[in-house]
Amino acid sequence: MNREQKTAAVKEIAENISASEAVLVVDYRGLTVTQAAELRGQLRDSDASLTVAKNTLTGIAISEVGETAEPLRDFLAGPTALTYVKGDVAAAAKAITTFAKANGDLPSFKGGVMDGKQLSPDEITAISKLPSREALYGQLVGMVASPITGLARSLGGLVGGLAIALAGVQEKKESGEIPSGDAPATASAPAEDGAAEGDAGNEADAAASADESGASA
Repeated sequence: MNREQKTAAVKEIAENISASEAVLVVDYRGLTVTQAAELRGQLRDSDASLTVAKNTLTGIAISEVGETAEPLRDFLAGPTALTYVKGDVAAAAKAITTFAKANGDLPSFKGGVMDGKQLSPDEITAISKLPSREALYGQLVGMVASPITGLARSLGGLVGGLAIALAGVQEKKESGEIPSGDAPATASAPAEDGAAEGDAGNEADAAASADESGASA
């Protein structure tokens, strides 16, 4: 590897570290090429990638990234592969843990870093046992939707019950079980008002006739 290639490799490592939610360091000794390819395929589902890196180049890249990557320096001994996790950290840790159980404990965790904090192998294993981000989202949606569903059912029951009650009242009215009710008392009011107005008009005409007679006399 010439100088230009080393510079490009350091830049790539630094960019991947900076863009990752977490970086998990594993010892890949004992893994075959086929097994490594299979693990990479499984990690892809978690938006993670596994890359074998030279410790010296990784050390330079760590210096370029700065303080948040410094915890990784403690793990740069022996064969080293970096798992750049840009998606779900728990899912990526679970993928490696599950794969290792099925392949003679290969690879093994050296440690890692997340949010600038160093992770021990035991801490990574603990993270692997957490629910995935998708599972947590599903649980949250279920918790939020549950009371809303209950409210919708209650409202639906209330509206349905009201409709049934009104239909029952209508049927009883049609059968005569419930009287339809007398006509309103105000129905004859306009006629009475008209008669009163007629009487008042007649009285006014009589008074006017009397006044005219008196004047002519």
